[in-house]
Amino acid sequence: MKSIEVVAAAIYKDGKVLAAQRGYGEFKGGWEFPGGKVEPGESLEEAIVREIQEEMETMIEVGEKIGIVEYDYPNFHLKMHCFWAKVKEGEFKLLEHDEVMWLDKKSIQTLQWLPADVELVEKVAKRLDYHS
Repeated sequence: MKSIEVVAAAIYKDGKVLAAQRGYGEFKGGWEFPGGKVEPGESLEEAIVREIQEEMETMIEVGEKIGIVEYDYPNFHLKMHCFWAKVKEGEFKLLEHDEVMWLDKKSIQTLQWLPADVELVEKVAKRLDYHS
C-alpha cells in the first residue's frame, strides 16, 4: 500500500481553532486541519509553513507538536504530523478550500471531519483553553 506523509496545522486564536473544508478531490466537502505533503529535504515545520502559504496565502508561526496520526484509507496509508500554529501575517484566502471556520471547544465536535483528523479533534479540543 502506498504511504503518504503530511503535515497539518491547528491554527488557533482567542480560544478557537481553524477548520478548513476541502474544495477538491475524493474528500471534497470534508473538514480538516489545513496542511499538505512534506517535500523531499524539507523539515516538518518548513512543510507546514509552505503549505499554509500556498493554500491560504497566510504566514504562520509553528508551535509545539500535537501528535502523529497514522490512518489507513482504502488506497493509501497516511502519516500526519500535526502542530499548533498561529497567524504571523496575512488574511486567509481560500485557494484550495471552500470554507474555513473558527471553532471553540464545543463547536469543534459538530463538523464532518475527515477520518484521519477525527483523532486530532479530541486532542485539540482538550488543549484549546491553553492556546487562547
